[in-house]
Amino acid sequence: MPNSQMTPGVVAGRLPADAYCENFADVQPPLGPHEAAVAADRCYFCHDAPCITACPTSIDIPLFIRQIATGTPEAAARTIFEQNILGGMCARVCPTETLCEEACVREAAEGKPVEIGRLQRFATDTLMAADVHPFTRAAPTGKRIAVVGAGPAGLACAHRLAMKGHEVAIFDAQAKPGGLNEYGIASYKTVGGFAQAEVDWLLKIGGITVETGKALGKGLTLDGLAADFDAVFLAIGLKGVNALRAAGEDRDGVRDAVDFIADLRQATDVATIPVGRNVVVIGGGMTAVDAAVQSKLLGAESVTIVYRRGREKMSASTYEQEHATARGVRILHNARPVAVHGNGRAAEVEFEYTREGPGGLEGTGETFRLPADQVFKAIGQTLDGAPAGLKLDGGKIAVTGAGRTSVPGVWAGGDCAAGGEDLTVTAVAEGRDAAEDIHATLMGV
Repeated sequence: MPNSQMTPGVVAGRLPADAYCENFADVQPPLGPHEAAVAADRCYFCHDAPCITACPTSIDIPLFIRQIATGTPEAAARTIFEQNILGGMCARVCPTETLCEEACVREAAEGKPVEIGRLQRFATDTLMAADVHPFTRAAPTGKRIAVVGAGPAGLACAHRLAMKGHEVAIFDAQAKPGGLNEYGIASYKTVGGFAQAEVDWLLKIGGITVETGKALGKGLTLDGLAADFDAVFLAIGLKGVNALRAAGEDRDGVRDAVDFIADLRQATDVATIPVGRNVVVIGGGMTAVDAAVQSKLLGAESVTIVYRRGREKMSASTYEQEHATARGVRILHNARPVAVHGNGRAAEVEFEYTREGPGGLEGTGETFRLPADQVFKAIGQTLDGAPAGLKLDGGKIAVTGAGRTSVPGVWAGGDCAAGGEDLTVTAVAEGRDAAEDIHATLMGV
């Protein structure tokens, strides 16, 4: 049991039972057929569509929207899945407001883009509800590939390789496949067990086995995998969490935001998850926003996000920041933690105001304190357990081209690989592209 759950003031069941159902309902309900037709009718079907360029997986957005408009959402879904096999999840969690929808011509002309994300969800949900898989496997190649990590990059890579006729074995440290989609996204963004339903649907392509509870260094070695398989794809994510480097961060009531989010995602009843009365979240990304909003939804009275730089430097999108404040979360900028105070357990967090100086971020010497019986660290994650012998770049696995590492026969993608953005959709693109490169390498094409 995490220390924060034993801290007085951090308790479960702060709200009436029916409030949890309402608070953790689907944050953006799906479009119905008529609504989807109306939304699709707004698309200009641009021949040089900027939305396609803005999509990390390069989905032909005008085509799939036209297919919806003509009453063939299943065909639209296939168009999406050809580029992004996790298009259903990406429709729910992608920051479309800063990707395809920001690039939409309607956004530039009217300030109201075509609802690309919701239309994508309508199409993918329609096909998945029909319980069919849009792709079939090619003839067996006799090649076997190991994929380490069952998150978005690993799943996308495995599916594309299986389509090509290869046999794929996925290994994952967790009890369930899915990675970030299963353990790291706010519960209200993906309700009804969708993450696991999507994995089950993806595996219907065939040719993929999944072994959970296995990780590099815990039952697996890179040398062993390289000897047993024709190629290896590493999609091990980022398991380490950065320290606050503040006095008292080991006090009861201080924990990693990613663990809190994972507890919520795996809870059969969110009302059983303890939350503080006064919650402080330190960080400026999506993990910070998800932890803060869900703390409020669980019944915390005061929730504050504190970020060391200005609002424009926050990696969480403006949309997500505004969603947080609309839920009652306060966001403070230009402050960094100095110490967590309390008699054995968190009671206050002391911060120092910051500013951008000639040498970068610096403290002003002026401090303030916030009451906090629960503190979440959301200041970024680090690669933990990279195999020896792999070249690193900025603390991540160095890659060239479509995920090739410094070790022949080993590819990498997703959050563990250097260069990409830490987005689900980017991880999917990297897994897909690595699969194509692995196939071409193994088959000599």
